[in-house]
Amino acid sequence: MRYHVVTIFPNMFESYFAESIISRAIENKIIEIHTYALREYTVDKHRRVDGKPYGGGPGMVMWVDPILRCVQKIQKKLARRKNVKVLIVMFNPGGDMFTNTLAKSTAMKYTDIIFICGRYEGIDARVKKILKAKEWSIGEYVLTGGELPAMVCIDAITRQIKGTLHASDSLEESRIASHEIYARPEVYEYNGKKYRVPKVLLSGNHKEIDAWRAKRN
Repeated sequence: MRYHVVTIFPNMFESYFAESIISRAIENKIIEIHTYALREYTVDKHRRVDGKPYGGGPGMVMWVDPILRCVQKIQKKLARRKNVKVLIVMFNPGGDMFTNTLAKSTAMKYTDIIFICGRYEGIDARVKKILKAKEWSIGEYVLTGGELPAMVCIDAITRQIKGTLHASDSLEESRIASHEIYARPEVYEYNGKKYRVPKVLLSGNHKEIDAWRAKRN
């Protein structure tokens, strides 16, 4: 899987992708992550990427031209590869809700994903129409940009790719998992009160343990 992130803040991605599971996936050549600085695709001497919205209102809207130039360059590069299947994604609170199911199907269907990260009031609606982009949402709230949603999606999709995790049962959705979990010590004392691990987890009875976990899923 190759990820292509179009953003005006490419440096935001460096620290997160340099650590842990995503970093290892990059080192093991399971995935590639490429960022594209949108301001480099402007023709304006001030490298502006946005303007006032038609119809009035606060904020600024990201222009079509710089985004299309950047995406077209990516597409031209990918056209030289064989068996490429590309998905273009924009982020919108009203878009399709991003879930593990969507992450899994995306990992299975595509070789390349282009994430377009909006800012300010958002992206000119004609970008979606021209590029036939999908719109995803990671929750019913508003963020200041699409960079965090892109990181979330890359993380979730990458976990679904074979070889990313050491064991397939590390995928919580592929086994009975609980939101309530415990580790050593068996008894933890704090302010004179003892907090114990539930007895069922110490029983060794996997059927009962699975039933306990299922109730707390």
